[in-house]
Amino acid sequence: MRRFAGLLVVPLAVLLAACSSGSGSSSGSSSSTATAASPVEVPSPVASADPMPTVTGSFGSKATITLPDAKPSGQFVVNTVSAGSGATVAKNDWVTVNYTAKDWTTGKDLPSSYDQGSKPQLYQAGSGGLVPAFDQSVVGQKVGSRVLVVAPPAAAFGSQGNSALGIGKDDTVVFVLDIMQDVPPDSTITGTMSEPPANMPQVTDNGKAAPTITVPSGQAPPTDLQTFVLIKGDGKEVSSGQTLLVQYTGVVWADGKQFDSSWSHGGAQALQVGTGSLIKGWDQALVGQTVGSRVLLVVPPALGYGDKASGAIPANSTLVFVIDILEAV
Repeated sequence: MRRFAGLLVVPLAVLLAACSSGSGSSSGSSSSTATAASPVEVPSPVASADPMPTVTGSFGSKATITLPDAKPSGQFVVNTVSAGSGATVAKNDWVTVNYTAKDWTTGKDLPSSYDQGSKPQLYQAGSGGLVPAFDQSVVGQKVGSRVLVVAPPAAAFGSQGNSALGIGKDDTVVFVLDIMQDVPPDSTITGTMSEPPANMPQVTDNGKAAPTITVPSGQAPPTDLQTFVLIKGDGKEVSSGQTLLVQYTGVVWADGKQFDSSWSHGGAQALQVGTGSLIKGWDQALVGQTVGSRVLLVVPPALGYGDKASGAIPANSTLVFVIDILEAV
């Protein structure tokens, strides 16, 4: 049964999934390229080492990484090339990161989020979900910072390497990370809410907690998908195939009881929209909305779980959601 929300990973996240430290695992699907035979202890990062690559180019554009002739030191280096002035990334915050990468051992350029058809990486910092070069390097950095990371195998792809990226088991990888955005897991959309029509559920804002959804008493549910924008965000428009970061709460129309909420399991969640991974009501209603919006949905059974029960949701249930769209990549 497809979930209406849940943590999904894009293909590159699979390739970057934690495989070297054994301290965590990726959430969602995995592949053989993200699995190590045994955990490797990750060295503590240092600010510099000898020798060091040089980085040119501006924050927010693909970096040029120039490698020295000498072999890498073997140390795990996290060096702030340029410091931003935004929020400081804390452990478990959701970060959006653009990156450029190069294999120091072979001298080959690796895939970059700045390449045509690619997009930034959205993940939880310090949660163990991605390789330490990504996972550990952004905690404590500020949004707007460009960070140079020199990752020996233990901080990159471990003793297995990554055949999909052409990285050998002994290769040192250099990353340049541009920290684009930071969203704490308890983030929520704020602002004056518009009041839905009387025949739709009403919503009470509870700040940094799940909103209260009140279903109209004694009223039959609608038979088609209903969407009402409670707060209109001024961010980019959501496109099919994007990964969204959302807070959500859902209740069953018939009894008004809450059956799930992101607030009850760790806060903001990442999901992929418009690809069939979610119930149809979410795919249809969220594509075209804007980041920064709070949206009320009424989803009929045909666009939800139909005649099948799912957890606390009875068969043939009309569902009501309030969704905060925090980010889209």
